[in-house]
This record gives sequence, structure tokens and C-alpha cells, in this order.
Amino acid sequence: MPRFLTLVFLAALLLPTTLWAEETTKLTLPESPDIRIIVDISGSMKETDPNNLRQPAVRLLARVLPEGSTAGVWTFGQYVNMLVPHGEVNEGWRETAINRSGKINSVALRTNLGKAIETASDDYVTGGTLENTHFILLTDGKVDISDSDDVNRAEEKRIVSKVLEPLVARGATFHTVALSDQADAGFLKTLADKSKGSFRTADTAEALNLAFLGALNTAAPQEQIPIEGNAFTVDAGVKEFTALIFRGSAKTGEAAESAGLEMIGPDGKALAQSSAPDNVRWAREAAYDLVTITEPQSGEWRVKGALGEGSQVTVVSDLRMVVSQIPPTFTPESPINVRVGFFEKADRITSPEFLDVLSVKLSLMSEDGSSGSKTLSVDSSPEEGEYSDTISKLPAEGVYRIDIVADGKTFARKFTATTEFILPVGMIEPAIGAPIDISLAEQSGQALPPEPEPEIQPEPQSEPEPQPQPEPKTQPAPVKPADPAPAVEAEPVDEPSVESALPFPLWMIGAGAGALVVLALILILLMRNRRASPDAADAAGEDPESLEDLQQEMADIEAEVPVVMAEEEPAEEDIPTATAVVEPEEEIPELVEPVNEDDDEEFGLDEFELSEFDDLPSEHEPENEPDDKPKK
Repeated sequence: MPRFLTLVFLAALLLPTTLWAEETTKLTLPESPDIRIIVDISGSMKETDPNNLRQPAVRLLARVLPEGSTAGVWTFGQYVNMLVPHGEVNEGWRETAINRSGKINSVALRTNLGKAIETASDDYVTGGTLENTHFILLTDGKVDISDSDDVNRAEEKRIVSKVLEPLVARGATFHTVALSDQADAGFLKTLADKSKGSFRTADTAEALNLAFLGALNTAAPQEQIPIEGNAFTVDAGVKEFTALIFRGSAKTGEAAESAGLEMIGPDGKALAQSSAPDNVRWAREAAYDLVTITEPQSGEWRVKGALGEGSQVTVVSDLRMVVSQIPPTFTPESPINVRVGFFEKADRITSPEFLDVLSVKLSLMSEDGSSGSKTLSVDSSPEEGEYSDTISKLPAEGVYRIDIVADGKTFARKFTATTEFILPVGMIEPAIGAPIDISLAEQSGQALPPEPEPEIQPEPQSEPEPQPQPEPKTQPAPVKPADPAPAVEAEPVDEPSVESALPFPLWMIGAGAGALVVLALILILLMRNRRASPDAADAAGEDPESLEDLQQEMADIEAEVPVVMAEEEPAEEDIPTATAVVEPEEEIPELVEPVNEDDDEEFGLDEFELSEFDDLPSEHEPENEPDDKPKK
């Protein structure tokens, strides 16, 4: 009964924790993010950003930040200035940010990054909480607060330990963007890695816009609809859409102004910036057009003009596709668990009638253009309306773009994110095969495969059968990786295995010997007392000769006790070889488990359409390749 009550008590303690863990893992609508934009205006920007690309990049962020989020903009050099006050993102905030972006320049003397982070994260801005707070940091140089390199290095250490760590502990995430190769990429990447953020390098206007947009998509993912060619379909549930059309480096400046991009609605009418109606907001920059249409017509819309990389269409709708957070980096040991769910306003959609008509597809594209895709949706609707998959391993290290597209016949939704696949230091690709390198086995702490086990001789004093023996311990021979037997002999940690080979444990032998010693001592003391008082012996009627015989027997027992100890405790040089109790050979496959290239969890590559992964080994090529597969 007490045992039963204990189990009930433990179950009562663990049940709330289990329920809480399950509740926190459920896919929910994301909260409104808090975005802090920190921009470098040091004098070195005159060389690294002569065309002041920072101004249109900040205006881009101001225009595409989701409604209802909070944001602020700070500039820094030697001192820190609040360019745009922190507040809720609405039309008034956007207008302020766009107007004040013209004050971004390159006149400051120093690069006081630590002070900028401290100012932008001050408690007075948001009352102390930094949950779901993302810092987007743009700089072109290194920490520069003094002419002394030692002072600047000390300041970098202070930023990481005294400034960054407390902010990360409160929930802050840093997305760093280096505007040139002169930037301290290692330091900026440290800020991103320690806060589980992203790091990007941008040396052109197009790259800077994409870097800002990528950071924003990570911090505040927005609902998108896919673009097919130059067209996209707006469903009846869309209240507003924003089309961000990049021109790319081919058309910038005056050429871009004269390009005259147009939007063709479902009714066939063309919309242009010069003739936009009241429900259309049209902004044009040197690198992009941003068109927002409220209460748009449902149907197919087309873009008349070239679409550059990064073009996207975001929507405001009650029907939302929610994707779990995609980390900026992942490894085979720390994979990406992708989960996709759908919500109508704030309610999760679990109706089979809705889910059964969905086609959910996940695709990956590397920086060199190689790509692959797989379908997440199955024949039956998923449990709790959630599609899932795991990305654990990719063919090569590098940065990959993840696209998730859901097609519901009458509507479509899209999610985009960027992540980097990293192999841990020491991991070998492809997987290790036989023969296994013994040096690797020793480093992993696993037992080595033994030679054929010799029989342990029952008596240490007898000569063992002739067999190969290692050098004596006083002169150990060098252990070679190809010879497993000497390696086991040389490891002192294998000595306890001798105890397991004896008939009785050493502690039992020692306890028995100790008991004999105590018994002998008691008998000796009794005999000495009798010897000291012979009259007492006579009074008791004992025969003196019998006493002498008993004394002789006690002396014999006393002389025999040390002999028992010497025979029962094996000497160090008599310890037999420990190869007879080495761990079974079947435990060795644990060494290659992390790098098993046949692992079925390798992003489900067996189900992937790998015809477009042109850098994969030939054994992964699919048997059938559709002829109508679109080219990336």
C-alpha cells in the first residue's frame, strides 16, 4: 500500500508538468513582434555605402512591417540618436519613419555599438520585457570607441558578456547585417549565434534589401500567396494584399523610373502608379515597387514587368497558414521540426472537409540553385489539423531557402524562411564504414571489439598457456590503432573486470579474511589470560597439557592467517588479461549512428523529388522523373 500511494503521489506531481509541456508545443497564432532597427552612421559609410542604400532599406522595412506590431529606429556613431520613436506600427508611424529616413547619413566619428544596443534595449521603451523582441543591426565596421585596439577589443568582450547575455536571457534576438567585407563578421555572427538570430552580408543594394527582408521574415513571418511566373491568385477571403516587386540590379536608377511597372487585375484593367485609384497605395524606389491594394478583386492578378529575386505578395486575411519557427541554423543532431497548421481568425481548422482538399508542399533551394521538394499532405487529414516533417540532414553545408506552399483549390498560401545547415566539428561524411578506426572508438568512449577470448587460468601461480602477451606494464609498448588487444591491456579502467571473473567478489574474500583475524585475536587474548593465571586454570580443573596443545593450535592459526591473505588477494603482476570481459561486439554500431548516411530521417530524401538536386550522389537519383517538372 505505501508503494502504491507513492506512485500516485508522483503521478499527481508529474501530470500538470506533462499537460503544460503538451500545451506549450501546440501550434498557435504568432504574437505581434517588437522590432528594433539599429543603423550605423559612422564616417566609414561614405566608402562602403556611397549611394546611401540604408535610406531605401529602412523605408522598405517601415512599409512592410505588419500592422499592429511595435518598432523603433536608432542611429549610432559616437553617440546614439532615436530616429523614429518606439511605438505601434500604423500609418502615422510609417509616415514618420519614411520622412526621417532622409536623415540617415555618414558623419559620425566612432562606432559605439555597445551604447547603441544598450539604448535601444532600455527598460523605459517597453517596460522591461523583451519577449518576441528582435534587433535588426546594420553596420559596416568594427567596434570603434578609441584609438587603442586593446580598448576596442575589451569593449567587444564587454558587449558579449555584460550587454548581450542579459538581453538574451530576457528573450531578445539579434539579426546582424554586415554592409561590407570590412565589418567584423566574426563578432557580428557571435551576436547572432548567441541570441539564435541570423547573420547576413550585403554589399549591394539588392543584397541589402534582401537581407533586411530576410531578417524581417524571420522576426515577423507574414501571410503570403505564391507567385507563379508573373501571376498570383487572390481568393475572396483576402482583405488586402501588398505586392513587393524587386527589379534586381539590371534596372535601377533612372532606368527603373522609366520601366513603368503595371498591375493587371482580374477584369483585365491595368493599374499604374500615375493612375492608381483610392484603394491603391503605390511606392517606388530605385530597386523595387511596393503596391498595396485594399478590398482587391478576387481572381488572377498579373505583373507587367520583370520580377527580381525576393519578390513576394503578402496578404491580410482571416484564413491563415501558420508555420512553426524555423531556426537560422541547424545540424543533424539538432534538426528542424516543421509543423504547419491553418486558422480561421483565432480558431484552428481541423475539419476533414477543409484539410482533405489541401496540398501542402515543402521545397528547399540552395544558394547554387539546386532544389528539391516533398509533399507533406497525405491521403487522410492529419491529427489536430497539423502537417509535420523533420529536416535532419542535407547533401551539403550551406544556406537554404525553405518554401512551404498550400494549395486549397480556391485559395493558396505561402511561407518563406532561410536557414543554414552546419555539420558539427568532427562529424564525417559519408558515414564511417568497416574497418572502424580504433582511435575514433577510443575517443567516443565505447568498448573495442576483442580478439578471441582466452580462458582465464583458475590459479594465478600457474603458468598460462602460451599466447601473445603485451609488454610488461613497467615497459609499455606503443599502442597502434590497428591492434585492439594491446589497447585494451594498456587501459587501467579495464582492471575492475578481473573482479567479475573471480568466483567471489573481492569484498567477500576480504570480509572473510578479516573475520578470521578477529577470531584469532580473541582466542589469543583468552590464551594469554589463562597463561597469566595458571592457578585459575588449576582451579577450573583443566589439564596443563591440554592448555599447551590449545596454545599450539592457536599459534598455528595465527601463523596461517597471513598466508590466507596473500593467497586470496591477487598481486598486480598476476592480474590476467582483461580481454575476456570486453563489452560485446554488437555495441560498436553506436559509433556510426550519428553519421549513418542511410538514415531514413535525412529530410525524407527517399521521398524527395531529387532530380533537381544536381549535386547529390547518383545512388539517390529517382527512378522516374516527370517531364513537366518546372525548372528552378
